[in-house]
Amino acid sequence: MKISVIGGTRGLGKWIAEFLKNRNFDVCITGRDRITGEKVSKKLEVEYSQDNAKTASQSDVVIISVPINVTASVIEEVAPVMKPGSLLMDVTSVKEKPAKAMQTFVPEGVEFLPTHPMFGPRIRSLDGQVVVLTPITRGEWYDKVINFLENDNSRVLITTPEIHDKMMSIVQGLTHFAYINIASTIENLQIDLKESRKFASPIYSLMVDMIARIVAQNPYLAYSIQTENRYNKETHAAFLANSKELKKIIDEEDQEKFVKTMSAAAKHLDDLEAALGRSDKAIAALTEEIRILKKSLGREVGLRHIYSGTVHCGILKEISPDEVTLIKNSSITTLKLSNVEILNEDELLNWKIQTYPKKYFDVSAVFPKNCNPEFIASSIKNIKDVVDAQVIDVYEGKQVTSDMISITFRYKVIDKNARKSVEKFLKGFGGIIR
Repeated sequence: MKISVIGGTRGLGKWIAEFLKNRNFDVCITGRDRITGEKVSKKLEVEYSQDNAKTASQSDVVIISVPINVTASVIEEVAPVMKPGSLLMDVTSVKEKPAKAMQTFVPEGVEFLPTHPMFGPRIRSLDGQVVVLTPITRGEWYDKVINFLENDNSRVLITTPEIHDKMMSIVQGLTHFAYINIASTIENLQIDLKESRKFASPIYSLMVDMIARIVAQNPYLAYSIQTENRYNKETHAAFLANSKELKKIIDEEDQEKFVKTMSAAAKHLDDLEAALGRSDKAIAALTEEIRILKKSLGREVGLRHIYSGTVHCGILKEISPDEVTLIKNSSITTLKLSNVEILNEDELLNWKIQTYPKKYFDVSAVFPKNCNPEFIASSIKNIKDVVDAQVIDVYEGKQVTSDMISITFRYKVIDKNARKSVEKFLKGFGGIIR
């Protein structure tokens, strides 16, 4: 199946192209900048074209991932040339305008499905991610798209373009408006944010991280989210009116009205217990890794960079609230704690197996004749840095007494120092190394 991603050279479009390529689809990306397009296509090992219409005409699925303000014009460009039986999708944050454009320009025999993935290109998988579909009609592609998304553990939400945009005026329009305003206020007050974190509660640190996540995004995209959704004007007006009223209550020192306003707002949020539980988990996550790492000081750990995927393995030398330092073969590596995740024992072992060269060793030991050689071999496999072990010979003869047998094991390790551990284990098991 050939899938084209219009605007697939950067941002979410690039993420989608890589995601689909990794699932063995034939992917073609388009973009205006040839140098960038060819660079991305080479990295992702996908086709690149500057011709949107030609690419769309040759594709089974066309996914439009361009700025919101030009989405309708791109739909007008590519929809008429799409082949019968194909599917047109878009992934913009506003749905009414794209849906209307698709209804206008998509020819008979071509299906369309306005879509909004509720995530950005920094995520690593679709696990638990929400994807909103706003179908006008439901053809053969409809169930295929849902099945594909759900097979990757996405949460699929079906609604109309109108309801979607009304909800997005809160989910994105209001929250982004407020977060950008808070960040701008902090900047205007010339507050040293790093210094403020020293005085911070966990809630403040978490809130600042969420605000930073929003304001670090593409400002042109943020602007379009605010201006292209027609429901945002009403939402902004309500927010400003409420802010003004709350300011008035505080200025007048009206405690009773303040308590009434806050209590009513809390009641309307509903299910506060669940909200507290989720936020407690988020707060705990801020300190959990530090707690685990403190217990691992002086030991070997594996840390994976959450963006590049690079794994760093070494002895944990130092840890601070912001950084972690590893040492391996006299080489010191310092990483930002916020950019790494800890590998558990199985993950670290699997990484070593895939990365480190393997070494094979044979060892012979004498045991009582009534022992179980296969059980001993399986026990050797459980030793750290041993990845395989098997019995290759069992000997009875002149060189051992009649009540004993000599067993030769062949084992595979990712660290030659594991030989000492294997021999220590065999001796502890009652064996005599030959």
